[in-house]
Amino acid sequence: MNEKPQVELKLNYKRTFLIGFAFFGILLLWQVYDSWCPTFLTDIFARRMYGISSAQLKAGDPAKILNVQWLVGIIMACDNLAALILLPIFGNLSDKTQTPIGKRMPYILTGTFVSAVAFPFIPFFFHHNNMLGMVLLMGIVLMFMMMYRNPAVALMPDITPKPLRAKANGIINIMGYFGGAFATVLGIFLKLSDYINAADEARKIWTIEIPFLVASVLMVISALVLFFTIRENEIAEEMKDQMAEGERLAAIATPVDDSRPMSKANKIMLLAILGAEFLWFMSDNAIGTYIGNYVIYYLNSVSSATMVLTIAGGLASVLGFAIAGAIADKIGRKWTISCGLGITFLALVIMCTVAPTGVTAPNAAHGEFTFPPVLYAVWAIKGFGMALVHNCSFPMVVELCSSKKIGRFTGYYYASSMSAQTVTPILLGLMFNRTGAWRTLPVYSCVLTVLSFIVFTALVKNIKARKVENVVGLEALDGD
Repeated sequence: MNEKPQVELKLNYKRTFLIGFAFFGILLLWQVYDSWCPTFLTDIFARRMYGISSAQLKAGDPAKILNVQWLVGIIMACDNLAALILLPIFGNLSDKTQTPIGKRMPYILTGTFVSAVAFPFIPFFFHHNNMLGMVLLMGIVLMFMMMYRNPAVALMPDITPKPLRAKANGIINIMGYFGGAFATVLGIFLKLSDYINAADEARKIWTIEIPFLVASVLMVISALVLFFTIRENEIAEEMKDQMAEGERLAAIATPVDDSRPMSKANKIMLLAILGAEFLWFMSDNAIGTYIGNYVIYYLNSVSSATMVLTIAGGLASVLGFAIAGAIADKIGRKWTISCGLGITFLALVIMCTVAPTGVTAPNAAHGEFTFPPVLYAVWAIKGFGMALVHNCSFPMVVELCSSKKIGRFTGYYYASSMSAQTVTPILLGLMFNRTGAWRTLPVYSCVLTVLSFIVFTALVKNIKARKVENVVGLEALDGD
């Protein structure tokens, strides 16, 4: 028999949607950053090491493109290393902050505005072949995005009872993917490959500048929407009883008690989730970091194909986020994540078989090949699988703490993911250098996905939350 709640638990969809504007800004910036910056670095390192652009190197000695990927990996990893240090710090600080506008909002606003001002200068310095300026601005953006990211993500569990967080996480992740879609659409029309393959005198700075400017403007708008619609202190007071009821119904081995050390069972659960998360982020970030270069330098296709890949993966991810909470209610979060990892592995196995088509694309500006259409299916399958994983993993981590430590445990979650993203670009870059083969990318990700599946299924318990009735229909859209 289902246990009847002492207090009615109610997911406020309108409020959750508005909180999603925080994640909208995060994925918007990350999509632009991950799609453009590794190629910027590849081109600028080619000039430093070989005295010619990466396009000229691709035409004359394409093997040398792989030789610079470990340097690209180091720069991308340094940013992630800073995040590994800063995310837990800002999470812990925001837990202890008390201001009239809340404990998370000061960090969100400061991080947003500094990042938004600095972000458009990255392509500016790249266009002028200023590597020091470009890398310095990348560091500034990443540092202030860390100030923004942890508090922004912690905002959802701050005011959402534990049994409802998987569904709420689905909503804010969908909002995040809408943010990424803005950058993706721009990348289809403003082709990075056209800029990279052009002669120096024919390169137009606005081709690469516009996506960064649009990302900055939309980030600021999303932060302002969040600020004017989410009154942290008022909502926290309003939600006190529901949050207490959520603690009682939490899907954990032993109840959380801040007056005592974390129980052994909960500690094992936390470490197992973080360990598996480290492995699947190593896999997923490897693909995210190098897919742009994989398309331009290995498949010899136009960069807009990468953006269409992102749309295919994004649409499938939205579907995954929309249904992941309901799936978790049926089979539990553990098996939802395990299914997601299995689906992702299937997609990566298919990717291992992909090779350049060798057929010149119609109207190709620089003789690029047609894009292998099977990769669109791969991205859709992978996007759906990883949506199941990401939707349930963060709620599992913050399930293991009280409301007083959400920022700290959000920091643990991101420390695991960022440490993976620190290691994986360098490791894979070195493997590219050793193997001389772009097919190393999907094989590498396949192996790590299998390892994460083994760790997760072997060590994490499937503890299902006691079922609660959620309010639906017009009542769920009541104002605050």
